[in-house]
Amino acid sequence: MDDKELLAERFQTQRGHLRAVAYRMLGSLGEAEDAVQETWLRLSRSDVSEVTNLAGWLTTVVGRICLDMLRSRAARREEPMADTFVPDPVVTPLERVDPEQEVLLADSVGLALLVVLETLEPAERLAFVLHDMFAVPFDDIAPIVARTSTATRQLASRARRRVQSAEPASDPDPGRQREAVEAFLAASRAGDFDALVAVLDPDVVLRADSGPLVSGVAASKVVRGATSVAKGALMFRQYSPHARLALVNGAIGLVTAPEGRLMSVMGITVVGGRVTGIYILSDPERLERLGLAAPAA
Repeated sequence: MDDKELLAERFQTQRGHLRAVAYRMLGSLGEAEDAVQETWLRLSRSDVSEVTNLAGWLTTVVGRICLDMLRSRAARREEPMADTFVPDPVVTPLERVDPEQEVLLADSVGLALLVVLETLEPAERLAFVLHDMFAVPFDDIAPIVARTSTATRQLASRARRRVQSAEPASDPDPGRQREAVEAFLAASRAGDFDALVAVLDPDVVLRADSGPLVSGVAASKVVRGATSVAKGALMFRQYSPHARLALVNGAIGLVTAPEGRLMSVMGITVVGGRVTGIYILSDPERLERLGLAAPAA
């Protein structure tokens, strides 16, 4: 095996980790894969013979690439990210967990957290993701954001406060998650308004991202409060028989595919036995790009 083949082999052992970093940084599976590929290109063009910690080197490189992508994204955007934006979900059938997705979702990154990360400035997001999620020292992050270690620590601290003040993480017990999601689904199918309200937290927030081309009642929206969310669920109850349980970013969620056509992916946050957050991606173009298979009936 020559040096390039050996380097490629070493890179492959880090690919899952790098994709996990990039996904948390970008909230897009396609862009995350692009960032990982660019990391490989930079590695293949670099002399790393003196690098003693290749994993750390690769992590900072992919972080720098993601930071550039976030800044470019912000420069192209004329208005702030809409409240309705839902990041790309990672969907896994309940009966099968793909090893690569296990790496991607190590320590679980829910859609609720990714939504909060979208509100951070690029440098804040980098400092928080690399330090708090992947234990990269501030001294290593500082050169990427062109700040001192102290200033970089402050970036992560600001981001941490935003994250901690946001929606609580979903109950870690899959059984309690499943019980709440199944109750929500059963009430939707039965058209039982009172049962829907009972399983929803009074302050539940629903974000539906249908993309820019969908209008009318199915358009992107933010809905707040148990009564309003329950009314919305009843408006779409005709699709509830086609919904199936799945793991969505490591938590119990729903995938809906009428007649085998993928219609939506729903991430659900469950806290204290009640649904506190619902994140629906129903943008046809983005769903197609994700290439998700419709769940079995």
